[in-house]
Amino acid sequence: MYRSHVLICGGTGCTSSGSAAIEKALITEIEKNGLKDEVQVVKTGCFGLCALGPIMIVYPEGTFYSMVKAEDIPEIVEEHLLKGRIVTRLVYQETVTDSGIKSLQDTAFYKKQHRVALRNCGVINPENIDEYIGENGYQALAKVLTEMTPEEVIQTILDSGLRGRGGGGFPTGKKWELARNIVKDADQKYVCCNADEGDPGAFMDRSVLEGDPHVVLEAMAIAGYAIGASQGYIYVRAEYPIAVQRLEIAIKQAREYGLLGKNIFGTDFSFDIGLRLGAGAFVCGEETALMTSIEGNRGEPRPRPPFPAEKGLFQKPTILNNVETYANIPQIILNGADWFASMGTEKSKGTKVFALGGKIHNTGLVEVPMGTTLRTVIEEIGGGIPNGKKFKAAQTGGPSGGCIPAEHMDIPIDYDNLISIGSMMGSGGLIVMDEDNCMVDIAKFFLEFTVDESCGKCTPCRIGTKRMYEILDKITRGQGTLEDIDKLEELCYYIKQNSLCGLGQTAPNPVLSTLRYFRDEYIAHVVDKKCPAGVCKHLLSFEIDPEKCKGCTLCSRVCPAGAISGTVKSPHVIDKNKCLKCGACMEKCKFGAISKK
Repeated sequence: MYRSHVLICGGTGCTSSGSAAIEKALITEIEKNGLKDEVQVVKTGCFGLCALGPIMIVYPEGTFYSMVKAEDIPEIVEEHLLKGRIVTRLVYQETVTDSGIKSLQDTAFYKKQHRVALRNCGVINPENIDEYIGENGYQALAKVLTEMTPEEVIQTILDSGLRGRGGGGFPTGKKWELARNIVKDADQKYVCCNADEGDPGAFMDRSVLEGDPHVVLEAMAIAGYAIGASQGYIYVRAEYPIAVQRLEIAIKQAREYGLLGKNIFGTDFSFDIGLRLGAGAFVCGEETALMTSIEGNRGEPRPRPPFPAEKGLFQKPTILNNVETYANIPQIILNGADWFASMGTEKSKGTKVFALGGKIHNTGLVEVPMGTTLRTVIEEIGGGIPNGKKFKAAQTGGPSGGCIPAEHMDIPIDYDNLISIGSMMGSGGLIVMDEDNCMVDIAKFFLEFTVDESCGKCTPCRIGTKRMYEILDKITRGQGTLEDIDKLEELCYYIKQNSLCGLGQTAPNPVLSTLRYFRDEYIAHVVDKKCPAGVCKHLLSFEIDPEKCKGCTLCSRVCPAGAISGTVKSPHVIDKNKCLKCGACMEKCKFGAISKK
């Protein structure tokens, strides 16, 4: 029995910031101070507040140390763990009050969250199956195998209202029901997990796999029992080495405990899971392309119907859900459908995990009930926009989604509401933009991504997205016309209607949403030949105000093109023909004499 537990974030974010070195230093200092039998160090998954990493929490006090460095460890061990005095300067400042250290759950970032999918992340050691079992792990699997029929399991998921968290929002129970009933006499069925998280700025599934891998294994086994499958596959991108390692450990442990393999819990149900690593192709997030890749072929989508519930992996009935969807399943089984359905909105039940990034104070993972407003997520949980800037838009759904403008900040976030305003839930990436972002440039960024990631199988996507990108590039260079905007919009609708899979069908969304809410910026680019946000370089010009310029020569010394001339203590001048528009001069000027127009 230990008197203190020190939890260190072992997720990708904190690991990249040096949490492994902190863990090593902590173990060394604990042994040096003779605390080895009193203090236990636990490497956990993501706590959520990634902006403050590396993160370390000391229990039972719940003291939240942020941005910890290896050189801080001796002080923390000596003062806090040995003498019981909290090192206040290293504690997350919002938790510090006049009366002491307040609970992390009372901070703005956490108090409006409700963790279901993320409930074990940052709580347990993901590499220790006993800790997962200690948090009611595998009890849901035991319950369905010993107390419920497959039909009852499916009905529970249907009644819960759980919809797919991978982007499409299809009812999970309905998908399972179809896979069980369409081909009842199939000699083999499969359960697949989509862990190929490809949206720029999205890291929800990665964090679940890194912090709670057993929940996915348990849920897949439950799904296997429900549809009559004996084999599962997790398709995870190879760029997630920590997630892959922890999945391998979890699968090995589950097999050793008899929780995967033959005759689970002494029943006649057998189920096993294999890992398949993806090479990072965005199109393999589409279900048929993912299954084609698992089969060993080039990841390209197949025409539907037939749908995977009838002919999926190896032409057998198959279900595919993403990591977050599976992370909800055991809790629904244990707590009941009504418990899950009590959260969220009428048509979007439960919670949703978002990866909050971009121009926001609190970058990280948040899980909120469906129906929470965008304003709550950005201003309260996210801490608002840095540097006093104004909120401009939020991109949900990555390259498949759309931009939500400030006028819709109070709309409740759920599947149907987002679609109604030209966006979509997607897998949960939420990128915040401020007044310094150019919306034409944002649309161009996502189109460039889509062009690169198109598999090329169908003409509308292969060629159409390229033509869209070329028009956007032309506009950002100041060479566009009003006719180009009309042509761009027409092309968007054509590609949506004629592409083979979801990648092409949703690729125009960022363009359509920015045209819908920020058309004035497109017009400014083509009519006034100006970028209102000052982002598009071809439409920029840098000028020196002779009244403010002190002739310090700093700007001319940093200019890589030698475009600035002038003598000491005299106003300088920028040669616009030589200027690269890199902005180095403006960054270095101490007198605010340089402006971009």
